[in-house]
Amino acid sequence: MSHYPPQPWHLTADAHVSIWRVPARDVHPDALSVAGHTSVFTAWIAYREPGQLSYHELLAAVPVRGKRTTCTITQIWVDSEISLAGGRELWAIPKDLAALQFTDRTHTAVTGDGWIATAAFTPRPGLPLALPTGFDVLQDRDGTPVRTPVGAKIRPRLAAADWTVNAAGPLGYLAGRRPFLSLALPGTQLRFGA
Repeated sequence: MSHYPPQPWHLTADAHVSIWRVPARDVHPDALSVAGHTSVFTAWIAYREPGQLSYHELLAAVPVRGKRTTCTITQIWVDSEISLAGGRELWAIPKDLAALQFTDRTHTAVTGDGWIATAAFTPRPGLPLALPTGFDVLQDRDGTPVRTPVGAKIRPRLAAADWTVNAAGPLGYLAGRRPFLSLALPGTQLRFGA
């Protein structure tokens, strides 16, 4: 069993986020929707020192009903056995393993079943905003809801994103679509868990 830190995890992350509009039926039965469409948030995240853990991640999440901003992680891949074990056991987050390759601009995810996606991000000019924020992650563990508080200190910048998604892969519902907003979030501070 991989040994992971007790919660909360204090993490430092460089992230790139894209937000998409897709038919809610394609992603999750509980996703909040308007006119049958929901927002899907995808994030490529490089966790690094001085945070407690260093690893890479690709995730997709949808907004769901909650007392404050709440999302459910529908798919997530990491390149760390420790993160995988902790995410599943502490918070019922359905982490799987993947080979995640990050360069300055381009990120790629591949599993044993094949290539998932590649995305290239280009920062856009503009001043960053310092936004302390909090949200909940709501997952299901055998029919029991598991709600996890997350605190984040972020400084988002606008970015352009060029995605290529394997239409036959697990994110195939995004293939051929373009995100309507992308952000770069360097030096994000996260407090994950109670």
